[in-house]
Amino acid sequence: MKDDSLLRPVLEIGGTHVTAAKVRGPEGGWQVQPGSLVRRHLDARASADVLLAELAQAARDLGDEHSGAWGVALPGPFDYHHGIARYADVGKFDQLRGVDVGAGLARRLGPAQQSMAFLNDADAFGMGEFVLGAAGNSHRAACITLGTGVGSCFMQGGVPVKTGNDVPPDGSCYLLQYRGRALEDTISRRAIRRAYSSASPDAGTPDVHEIAAAAREGDVVAAAVLEQAFSAVGEAVGPYLSSFGAEVLIIGGSMAGSWDIVEPAIRKGLALAVPALATFPITRAQRSEEAGLIGAAYWAETFTGSAVSVPRT
Repeated sequence: MKDDSLLRPVLEIGGTHVTAAKVRGPEGGWQVQPGSLVRRHLDARASADVLLAELAQAARDLGDEHSGAWGVALPGPFDYHHGIARYADVGKFDQLRGVDVGAGLARRLGPAQQSMAFLNDADAFGMGEFVLGAAGNSHRAACITLGTGVGSCFMQGGVPVKTGNDVPPDGSCYLLQYRGRALEDTISRRAIRRAYSSASPDAGTPDVHEIAAAAREGDVVAAAVLEQAFSAVGEAVGPYLSSFGAEVLIIGGSMAGSWDIVEPAIRKGLALAVPALATFPITRAQRSEEAGLIGAAYWAETFTGSAVSVPRT
């Protein structure tokens, strides 16, 4: 007979979709329960009621054979302690501003919800990769996700570190500056596409993976644009890896698929910022598709309580 209490329900919320799944914890080797994954489209500009209804439906699609201790990973700005959205003029979820998402989901889920632990999506990804082994035996690790923007998580013993001078503000690298501008003005999907189109106006506006393909085929402009972008990551993050005492840097996100281009450029940036980091361990995320879901389950497993939302300590 199955023990449903060993299945942790999770939601991973993005700008265009919500993914729900059941996760087995350490007794199952931290894995998404086969056949449990549900993915639903989200309109990030919809009303609060519509968004909450879609999130709740994704949760209900899992059925009730689980512990009821939910882990919910979603982007900021969000009050993760109280479960209240703080979005404003960020191009997504603006209608949720000031909404108690935890209470709204609890009302809609009823007995299927025993507790609800919220966390940042980049933190979920980092913790997921940590428990899956990408950090090896490291006690202090940093995880950077490269996609639409730059996500990050600095972890000590698998727990995100959000305060102190040794990590970026709130542990978030997207808040960093690079040569007097926001880091995401150099390293983000929109920034890379803009830089390449500006340098090669006849090439149109290819996506990042297409620019990477062009670089491999000998397009020197594409190669230079990508090296500049990924080197910026190393330059901006290097001083914090040093001050935090990180033992490994984990790279995830869609751009990590171009590892042959990403890794050497980041390493170049690290060496420019802190020469001692020239041989710093850099590893590619091991299970990108599952890491955020598993990190959300890990957070709920470790920090959940009886309240709708729980503190991020």
